[in-house]
Amino acid sequence: MTKPNYSGTYHMVEQENMDAYLTGLDVNVALRKIVCMLKPTKEIIHDPETGAMKINTLTTFKNFSMDFNIGKEFTEDLRIVDGRTCQTTVDWDGDKLVCVQRGEKEGRGWTHWLEGDKLHLEMRVQGVTAKQVFKKAE
Repeated sequence: MTKPNYSGTYHMVEQENMDAYLTGLDVNVALRKIVCMLKPTKEIIHDPETGAMKINTLTTFKNFSMDFNIGKEFTEDLRIVDGRTCQTTVDWDGDKLVCVQRGEKEGRGWTHWLEGDKLHLEMRVQGVTAKQVFKKAE
């Protein structure tokens, strides 16, 4: 079965429960307020042949880049987010990309999936779930 190609530029159009998610990551209140106001853009470069993927999250505050191969564990540097590093694996679950981040925080990870021109992102930590929806740029 052919996997979807996630390549493209996506602009955030919806967000829910972000403050509770950031609290679960022990992000301080001042930074949580800033992050909750941001409207990130995601630039995704995906090579379905090799499984290589790069996800750039761009904001007016800070940018974050994640470079990986689907199915291969790597050390992810999340110090820009919450001061931690973790062992990360992103793999397919059907047409969804599921990320598991093993480290200090229980149940940490995210899931991305496409529905038409929308990119969905569900982020999890310690039983708390936040959601973002992005619309693909023309």
